[in-house]
Amino acid sequence: MAIASDIAHAKEGYRLHLVNTDKYKTNSLVFKMKAPLSQETVTIRSLLPYVLQSTTGKFPSSTQLRSYLDDLYGANLYVDVTKKGEYHIITFTMEIANEKFLSDPAPLLEKGFELLSEVIFHPNISDNSFDTNTVNKEKRSLAQRIQSIYDDKMRYSATRLVEVMCENEPYAIDASGRLEDLDNITPESLYSYYKKALAEDEIDLYIIGDFQNEEVEQHADRFIKLANRIAQRIQPIQHKLGEEKQVVERQDVKQGKLNIGYRTGIVYGDDDYFALQLFNGLFGGFSHSKLFMNVREKESLAYYVSSRLESHKGLMMVMSGIENENFEKAVNIIKEQLAEMKKGNFTDDDVEQTKAVVKNQILETIDVPRGLVEILYHQVISGKGIPLDEWIERTERTTREEIISAAQKVNLDTIYFLTGMEGQG
Repeated sequence: MAIASDIAHAKEGYRLHLVNTDKYKTNSLVFKMKAPLSQETVTIRSLLPYVLQSTTGKFPSSTQLRSYLDDLYGANLYVDVTKKGEYHIITFTMEIANEKFLSDPAPLLEKGFELLSEVIFHPNISDNSFDTNTVNKEKRSLAQRIQSIYDDKMRYSATRLVEVMCENEPYAIDASGRLEDLDNITPESLYSYYKKALAEDEIDLYIIGDFQNEEVEQHADRFIKLANRIAQRIQPIQHKLGEEKQVVERQDVKQGKLNIGYRTGIVYGDDDYFALQLFNGLFGGFSHSKLFMNVREKESLAYYVSSRLESHKGLMMVMSGIENENFEKAVNIIKEQLAEMKKGNFTDDDVEQTKAVVKNQILETIDVPRGLVEILYHQVISGKGIPLDEWIERTERTTREEIISAAQKVNLDTIYFLTGMEGQG
């Protein structure tokens, strides 16, 4: 199966990834900045890309910048801040029409490079300070994004599980940052951090689409100017499993949120990672899984229930919404399903169905350039190159014994339950 491959070139200060494919009508430029997650920098770092994409030196108002994007046949520019394992990732994405499909011979790919360079390297600054109005506007927006996590109880409970489970580990830090840090960020301190991030972050630039490699390399050399740096690679903190933790939090909620965290000790790139993916699909990842069939369908205990992996931290999370009074019963049934998986109580048909769904999930993800980059970027985070063809092939040949073996490594760490106020003395 031929899937677009990632040809990486070491450039001064960054890696250039050429992903040549005729699958899309657009060309995408994806600029990723990676640094260790840290409480000291998480908030200022979360603010930075939004300030940079709001205005630039050449386009000192958001209206001017957005108008120019429209002139480029409706090009899209957006930013994102996430965590993968114990790294904090800033992403700038520029999606621009491929000029091959236009009657106008405008050099759109070149203009895309030029604008991405403008946004990242030529910000709206004066006297070593970002524009005050822009910074204040984006601080208010970031405050709303952080507050929205609290307001969305499904997201809030997932965040709280990680905070409790990974206490004293960088992974406990939410990628969006902390409200209490915002007041201390000034236009001057943000500009100072911006220079530090550009000098020290590990940087990867992906170009995805149908293009001439030589032309892209020329644009990259012209528009992307970075100094050499020594990338900061960190070893994920491997937490030693101790006593099972249980935290019950009470708020004015009608529906309980039961979230359970497990340590797997398996991360992306490990030999048993593919078996772990299949284990997760069988256990709670898909609609034919044990959790879905037993907790939701058979016992009608949950409004929703599923599990997901954190591939670079070796964690698995179960998320469910239940009636407050069903806490004990739901926990017990979820524990029973893990025990069944460890005993190998699943059929060969279940395994084949799960392999098919995992494969379809990968193929669906790479249907859009953004998804393809996220899958390829696993290799940067892990430092292990696994081509997509190999990922699918190794998943296909995983045996039920390997799945059972991976299941033995999954251990319950933390139970977090967000419940209502009733029953308090």
